[in-house]
Amino acid sequence: MNLISISDLSREDILRLLDSADAFRARRGKHGSPLQGKSLAMIFEKPSTRTRVSLEVAAAELGAHPLYLSAGELQLGRGETIADTARVLSRYVAGITARVYSHSTVMQLAAHADVPLINALSDWEHPLQILADLQTVRQRFSRLEGLKLAWIGDGNNVCNSLILAAAILGMEIVVASPLGYQPRAEILQQARRLGGRPGVVVEPAEAARDADVLVTDTWVSMGDEGEEAERLRVFGRYQVNSDLMSLASPESIALHCLPAHRGQEITDEVMDGPQSAVFDEAENRLHTSKAVMAWLMGECRKD
Repeated sequence: MNLISISDLSREDILRLLDSADAFRARRGKHGSPLQGKSLAMIFEKPSTRTRVSLEVAAAELGAHPLYLSAGELQLGRGETIADTARVLSRYVAGITARVYSHSTVMQLAAHADVPLINALSDWEHPLQILADLQTVRQRFSRLEGLKLAWIGDGNNVCNSLILAAAILGMEIVVASPLGYQPRAEILQQARRLGGRPGVVVEPAEAARDADVLVTDTWVSMGDEGEEAERLRVFGRYQVNSDLMSLASPESIALHCLPAHRGQEITDEVMDGPQSAVFDEAENRLHTSKAVMAWLMGECRKD
């Protein structure tokens, strides 16, 4: 089995992974080494702080050996195919994670690898991030079903995964994005097939009203730097600030996958305030990564 999309998981799968992540969190340093003697290949076309560190630490604390492979360290740039890379790595390691620009790279790796493939970010989805978000929300509210999520900003890969997760888990989600930056139609259609009813609006206040969770992300993702000036102009009013939080539920929390551009998509007041769950969310990247690795790499093979 692979984790390419959050929709690869059923409701029961997600809840089981969150239970496992909670157990790893509670017993950190005392949970043994279920992946002792195994190795994890970590393909990173895009650099990262949280994804790299959480995956490396998770693998090490489970007893596995993480191998960081940047784009410059692989032979892909010199003509070796993605398929051949996947086949070769499968002879050495028990699992592969990939943080890449194009979702097609993830799909090709998964198609040709004989070991589990974990999508650690593509331009289409970011399932690992959403598992950490869900763990954080459940820690705060003790439930997921029936909660209202409000996404404020760019309808990007993280947003895509959150929309699908909400559909699977019976959560309401309303996305507020400017025209031209709203979630992909294919994702919205898929969410509806999963039983969800995602809302898409232009006005941030409309999404935030009575929400339990406000979620945001950078306005300028890696690879979009050439659009920075235009994006800063378009997204100027899509900021998670105290005024927007005041429209949400009194017990609402704010999430951001980080890194944050303080003063742009989120203010210091919210990031550092009592409603912020941002740093719990970042920590939970570690625990949910452990849960996914232990589940997928435990058998060291695909189903």
